[in-house]
Amino acid sequence: MTIADRWLLPDGMDEVLPPQASRMEELRRALLDLYHCWGYDQVMPPPVEFLDSLLTGTGTDLDLQTFKLTDQLTGRMMGASADVTPQVARIDAHSLKRHGPVRLCYCTNVLRAKSDQHQGGRSPVQVGAELFGHAGLEADSEIIHLALASLRAAGAQELHLALGHIGIYRSLVEAAALSDEQESALFEALALKSPNQLAQQVQASVSDPALADMLLALGELHGGADILRQARERFAGAPEPVMAALDQLDALYESVLARFDVSLYFDLAELRGYQYHTGMMFAAYVPGYGHALAKGGRYDDTGRAFGRARPATGFSMDLKQLASLAKASPSRGGIWSPAKQDESLNAAVVALRKQGERVIQALPGQRTGPAEHDCDRCLELIDGRWQPTTLTQETSAS
Repeated sequence: MTIADRWLLPDGMDEVLPPQASRMEELRRALLDLYHCWGYDQVMPPPVEFLDSLLTGTGTDLDLQTFKLTDQLTGRMMGASADVTPQVARIDAHSLKRHGPVRLCYCTNVLRAKSDQHQGGRSPVQVGAELFGHAGLEADSEIIHLALASLRAAGAQELHLALGHIGIYRSLVEAAALSDEQESALFEALALKSPNQLAQQVQASVSDPALADMLLALGELHGGADILRQARERFAGAPEPVMAALDQLDALYESVLARFDVSLYFDLAELRGYQYHTGMMFAAYVPGYGHALAKGGRYDDTGRAFGRARPATGFSMDLKQLASLAKASPSRGGIWSPAKQDESLNAAVVALRKQGERVIQALPGQRTGPAEHDCDRCLELIDGRWQPTTLTQETSAS
């Protein structure tokens, strides 16, 4: 390995430098303050857990994304967290054991084995919120509202929201009584958005003409508000859970439009997170980004694996990507302090820092000056007192 190679980072790993790091920290504080105002308590899950806990419940889909290592103390296999949601579900079910609705939020680094340029590479900073203990539409509505409020707080001006409901697909497949192999093939066709492949699989697997038409309709039902009306027509005679899911989407649609100016889109064949989502799902988009910046939905009974089944709904985002939305705050500049050992100078520096000022003390023999350290003022002794004065171009360069 050459000296140059020693500076290389693994694929998908990145470092955050100034001023992006400052923007991320500022946004992190703003979002956690927002969640606090909504009644969400912050938790900090550990970066590593035993695999049999980490890959339980909603975590089963994360096996291939999880870095695995052996605990030198016990010999048991551990994994680095690739998604905070299963950990927060464990905290609610096992660690807190509170009664009634529980609102939790988090902001922490995760580590993923596979790189995904659309999801923060292999080292996103995951931020989000989860609401446990309430199965009603009100909880889903609150989570969607909070996700949209988060994007607004991050600086998003134009928002596009895609809504779906995994219960529609689940109910139709159950009514069709498909084998595991047939369902897998049908799922793949819908996930690929391939009309021809979907038609072939439905024709080969579904004998009931009415159910066959409904499953074919899934691939077509995506678009604006009129999609729900079309869905009610195409799903006439469908199992009751299908109509209940459409009612929920209708209510969520009205709820969102009552509070946010967003463009709404429905996709009834959206199957993301099929293994753990149990109800409504959503994804929020911002122009200029080819992927969702916030994703979430309902995942009931995720705590069952920890001995306490609980309704759950939530969302997550990547703080690194969110910070690229935010405009840089106007720099306040800093105050340059000369390299002198003086009690009154030290007292002035302490007082200014208590006021929130950024004060940089020069070091003896330092070659760089105020300009290189983004200082727009300097401390000068005036009438026996050290006072900040505005730097001119001449004094800044000297």
